[in-house]
Amino acid sequence: MFRRVLSTPIRFRSIVNDGNNGFCSASSVPTPEAESKAHLGRRVAQLLMIGVTGGIAISGVSDFVIFYGCTDQALEKARQNKKIVEAIGEPIVRGPWYNSTLAVNQKRHSLSCTCPISGPQGSGILKLKAVQSGDENWLSFLGHRDWEILIMDAILSIPSKEGNIQSVRVSIPNNMAPPPADCKPCSSQACTAPQK
Repeated sequence: MFRRVLSTPIRFRSIVNDGNNGFCSASSVPTPEAESKAHLGRRVAQLLMIGVTGGIAISGVSDFVIFYGCTDQALEKARQNKKIVEAIGEPIVRGPWYNSTLAVNQKRHSLSCTCPISGPQGSGILKLKAVQSGDENWLSFLGHRDWEILIMDAILSIPSKEGNIQSVRVSIPNNMAPPPADCKPCSSQACTAPQK
């Protein structure tokens, strides 16, 4: 008999030696109502976790789309700037997204962003602030948005001939359209109020 107890698997030994002499007490058996409440609680917790995870994923994808849309416009402006092209050369490419920063306000109407760029002669960082232009609707949460870049600077690191690295800051002006050719300058005449 002693050999049989030792050869019994561990999971069965705990039933044999549980202090109740193998008998189940009435309070340890769950009722069907308790089982259904526990099942419902587990199901609600699972759905809640799926919802939270999905919300975080959608927000991340939305930020990713915003980042690429805004930095595409910034790269186009940088490629058109003669000072940047002379400093780091062409082609100018965007660096990896994980070295960038993006700060978007709560309603996603304005942002602040830094983006690494590089060229054959050097590298740098684009810093910009932009606001959303256009209408906001529920479909634009993940869709393409138009951004108006308000402020944009480039901090460039250019290796010199002596082996030192020279930092250069280039402010990229907002390329506002010039006034139409047929526009005449306003004259500063005193405004005369109509008399009674």
